[in-house]
Amino acid sequence: MLNDTPPSQATMEFVTIDELVPQDHLLRKIDKTIDFSFIHELVKDLYCADNGRPALDPTMLFKLLFIGYLYGIRSERQLIREVQVNVAYRWFLRLGLTDKVPDASTLSQNRRRRFNESDVYQQIFDEIVCQAMRKKLVSGKVLYTDSTHLKANANKGKWVKARAEASCRDYLGELDKAVEEDRLKHGKKPLPPRSKKPETREIKQSTTDPDSGYMVRDGKPKGFFYLDHRTVDDRCNIITDVHVTSGNVHDSIPYLNRLDRQRQRFGFEVSAVGLDAGYFTAGITKGLEDRDIYGVISYRRPTHRKGYFYKREYRYDANTDSYRCPQGQTLIYATTDRNGYRHYHSDSKQCRHCPQRECCTRNVNAKKTVTRHVWEGSKERANSHRLTEGGRLIYARRKETVERSFADAKQLHGYRYARFRGQEKVAAQCLMTAAAQNMKKIALLCA
Repeated sequence: MLNDTPPSQATMEFVTIDELVPQDHLLRKIDKTIDFSFIHELVKDLYCADNGRPALDPTMLFKLLFIGYLYGIRSERQLIREVQVNVAYRWFLRLGLTDKVPDASTLSQNRRRRFNESDVYQQIFDEIVCQAMRKKLVSGKVLYTDSTHLKANANKGKWVKARAEASCRDYLGELDKAVEEDRLKHGKKPLPPRSKKPETREIKQSTTDPDSGYMVRDGKPKGFFYLDHRTVDDRCNIITDVHVTSGNVHDSIPYLNRLDRQRQRFGFEVSAVGLDAGYFTAGITKGLEDRDIYGVISYRRPTHRKGYFYKREYRYDANTDSYRCPQGQTLIYATTDRNGYRHYHSDSKQCRHCPQRECCTRNVNAKKTVTRHVWEGSKERANSHRLTEGGRLIYARRKETVERSFADAKQLHGYRYARFRGQEKVAAQCLMTAAAQNMKKIALLCA
């Protein structure tokens, strides 16, 4: 028999909010495993102690933000509307069924005026990592690093040409020292010191969000983006570092500084790292060797002009510090440039009549030049790591760690787009998203 639903729901029921939240709800597990008491002490200095109107509880404020990042709610106004009707959200925030929910403007103004100029987001992220370490979910032995792009809140058609300071690699001082030693070893005069005036380059600068960068990469969309350089620990996929740059910064530039930051902040004793081909540079491989870290880095085939010899066909002889071309001619050392590359030149008299000249060089002076970095030995040793059994096992874990972390962030936590404009605000979004992912991982593993 078909029954009609009563037109109104006026029945009074005596329930507690705790009864309405399922025992296996994610927020129950997070509340059980994550200690949020540190937030109050962390932000105490950002509030006036004895003046002004009573403030919204900062712990509740950040738990509100975490709900938004956990469930991919991009709008703060929508977040408040969801809290009004979601019993689990109210329970997590310690609000009763009839308690008033904070206004969206209170949430946004606190974020903009009180927290955006501080490092509170970084400190919260670090504390969540420390809590994971205390639960033995982080080893700090094997780390995986990669970057992903977030589409900036900017129209890719609105830009101007501008001069920007060129990105500075964090190992330039060591490179200059190595170049000077190499030139002296070969009887060359030292190069003059680098200009103290920073190098600049012409870029496309967004008129909507000047902090974003115009990204041009193979297989990636073109436009204004930010890059999140993220590191994930091998044991339980806990994110241990988040660093945001504009979209036109190469992955390798901030890597060593961020690696050192993790070792100092968390006391990691890193034994190995897994990286993709974007990090396969002489500076990175030398830096890993100096830190006694086993680097497993993917290989990318270099660009090659059809009809020419491959560079690998020119054999290097370490004993004589020279190259030998496919036709047997010796290329001798000529100089070492500021970027750390040794130049080896052939004898133009022999090249001019060589039958394979068209496959080797079309230089008007009939001279072939081959370059070799002063730290090329480090690259060769790092390249051999990926061919070992241990190296294959380490690299195979990349897709299960950092790549999966990015996939979850984009699929479940609204990570495809930057919610805000400006690098500091986007960095806050990235840190809060990563902290939410870590909280979720801790809760699911420990609750």
